[in-house]
Amino acid sequence: MFQFENYQKILQELGNVHLIAVSKTKPIRDLQEAYNAGVRDFGENKVQEMCEKQPHLPQDVRWHLIGHLQSNKVKYIAPFVYLIHSVDSLKLLQAIHKQAQKHSRTINCLLQIHIAQEKTKFGLSYKEAENLLQNTALKELKNVCIKGLMGMATFTENTEQIRKEFRGLAEFFRHCQQNYKDFNLDFQELSMGMSGDYRIAIAEGATMVRIGSILFGSR
Repeated sequence: MFQFENYQKILQELGNVHLIAVSKTKPIRDLQEAYNAGVRDFGENKVQEMCEKQPHLPQDVRWHLIGHLQSNKVKYIAPFVYLIHSVDSLKLLQAIHKQAQKHSRTINCLLQIHIAQEKTKFGLSYKEAENLLQNTALKELKNVCIKGLMGMATFTENTEQIRKEFRGLAEFFRHCQQNYKDFNLDFQELSMGMSGDYRIAIAEGATMVRIGSILFGSR
């Protein structure tokens, strides 16, 4: 069930920060309740689940793929996905470009940066991201646009560690804004912060937060 009161409280905290309602594993009726309350941005972890839900919701919904994405799954979301948060290789960008071309659209993407101490989380190191952004092959991808960065902090009670990880990502984001500008490089979005740490993320410069359990209840 969508938690309307929690949604109202979060909106008051966000200011200009965009709310991505993480709706993974939740039924269509919960998403519809959220939509009726004003939510337009929904985040899903899995391609199959996003594709199953998309036809059942209004066409002005902005679908965000926030989970790990395999190159062979891009074709399923290419017709409608609004923003892919989890790009972690040139190969994946090339696959997104190829599928975007087929649908005569440009697909916006974020580079996922590995900022947490857990090895299980995906993402590029800062150095790997720099190498990707400097790769001349990127200029050939006319149907993708890198709009910013995404990161997930370590799952820990240590708020100073979380703050340090978010702060480092925000510094790298500003570095990218200043140094990487091209027709398909437009650093505007910094997606960081979830239900447990979104307040820290906002304080450190997030432009998007991905919130699930506070809005939809625990999974």
